[in-house]
Amino acid sequence: MLIDRRLILAHFWLAFAVFGLAILLGAWQMFVRSPLNIWHFNPELYYRAVTAHGSVMGYVFPTLIAMGFGYFITETALERPMIGRRWAWASFLLVAIGAVVAMVPVSMGLASVLYTFYPPMIGNPFYYIGIVLLVVGSWIWVALTSINLYAWKRANPGKPIPLPMFANTAGAYLWGWTAVGAALEILLQILPAALGLTSTIDAGLSRVLFSWTLHAIVYFWLMPTYIAYYTIFPRAIGGRIYSDPMARISFILFLVVSMPIGVHHLFTDPQVGAGFKFMQSVFTGLVALPTLLTVFTICASAEIASRMRGGRGAFGWVSALPWSNPIMLATALSLVMLGFGGAGGLINMSYQLDSSIHNTQWVTGHFHLIFGGAIVIMYMAIAYDIWPQLTGRSLRSHGIMRTQLWLWFIGMIVTTFPWHYVGILGMPRRMAFYDYANPAVSPQAFSVTMSVVGGLILVVSTVLFFVVLVRGQMAPKLTLEPYRFAVAVHQPARLPIALNSFGLWIALMVGLTLVNYGYPIAQLAVLKQTSVPVVYVGGGK
Repeated sequence: MLIDRRLILAHFWLAFAVFGLAILLGAWQMFVRSPLNIWHFNPELYYRAVTAHGSVMGYVFPTLIAMGFGYFITETALERPMIGRRWAWASFLLVAIGAVVAMVPVSMGLASVLYTFYPPMIGNPFYYIGIVLLVVGSWIWVALTSINLYAWKRANPGKPIPLPMFANTAGAYLWGWTAVGAALEILLQILPAALGLTSTIDAGLSRVLFSWTLHAIVYFWLMPTYIAYYTIFPRAIGGRIYSDPMARISFILFLVVSMPIGVHHLFTDPQVGAGFKFMQSVFTGLVALPTLLTVFTICASAEIASRMRGGRGAFGWVSALPWSNPIMLATALSLVMLGFGGAGGLINMSYQLDSSIHNTQWVTGHFHLIFGGAIVIMYMAIAYDIWPQLTGRSLRSHGIMRTQLWLWFIGMIVTTFPWHYVGILGMPRRMAFYDYANPAVSPQAFSVTMSVVGGLILVVSTVLFFVVLVRGQMAPKLTLEPYRFAVAVHQPARLPIALNSFGLWIALMVGLTLVNYGYPIAQLAVLKQTSVPVVYVGGGK
């Protein structure tokens, strides 16, 4: 066994531990802002919880999953011991320490600035220092991924990079560049104010810098999910990948076009010109291309598996799929939620339609359906698939797995669909209290109550997920065959250099980012008298 089990398990266990805490915070938030909450409380506690929930779910949880799964891919797909294991442990410790350093001031009410930092509000400097430590730790993973790929290519000149490693490296490079925007915002704008070195901040420039990271980070979250779609799902259901080159094109497109799109979150902000807003709206539409390619390829891969099992007819092959297989079920449910979430995203990206739902609960419903729904359910599927390899023990609780996955799907639908509806009605997000006695708000009470029910279902699903993993840890030892990823129907012996390297695509990623962000950032940086006084959270500096 080549893989460093302890290293990968450490990432997954810490990821799911903080995930479990964040789920409880999320369910509590839904309750306190619903008609069911009849007791009075300090609303500042709500914003503490929102900051902790968003920061853990946005930064800590997916980063640990990407790193742990990335290390698994590096050693399994390349079939060689990973270079730099000590550095990998160091990166894990930096992420863990950074998470603790960031969450302590949040829990004390000293950094209730939400996941987006929300300038000109300024929190305790240790919150931002913790985020920086986390990012630096993740950048070590990016470097290790690149180093190990380079070493493999030197030892295997001309051979196609294994698809899982190609996709993993694309995700690492995307994150390495995506995080630069938030890092610049923290280092140049927020930390000087948090440390008391400045008393003003250019909130507009800060928001543009964060938009560099704000939406592209979603595709970093998506990368492990798409890797599972392409390289775990076909093998798990007994089939093959429809097209290896098409899969690579999908990951290349994510790398190139998912960066210059964050300004579509700033449609109502005056500091960015209409031309750049329109340009980034167009690029946001282009991001649909790799998703459409993926949906086609995965459906084609599923049909291949079904026909290998004896499936017949134009649609009859669907019933021949192994629906009792948890990976099959998770992937199908994930794609359904991805479809609903993507359809809602068409409204968000529209320069005209966005104004009708901007800053409403519609937005909350959209990104929870994408991240909490389509992405997280595949993180669970990844854990189910590789857990025997990491523990040397079998996961036999298939019935509990299927129940858990269905509950996650149902809970996410029951949570997010009402949010979309009340968002259309105009309910603002990020508010701790709504007066449901107000006739203008009272029609929304039932929908908000339904979202609380959905949150409780998600908590139950999370408990079952932990039951499966813990039972797996305690199962008898067994002898496992070497792990393998899915292969294509026609496995390529050679590939064009454009589909087997990253130089051109990294240059396009950086170039498009600079074209789409360079002028707005430079313009805001030189404008005078655009800064506003900072507002310190928690009464400190």
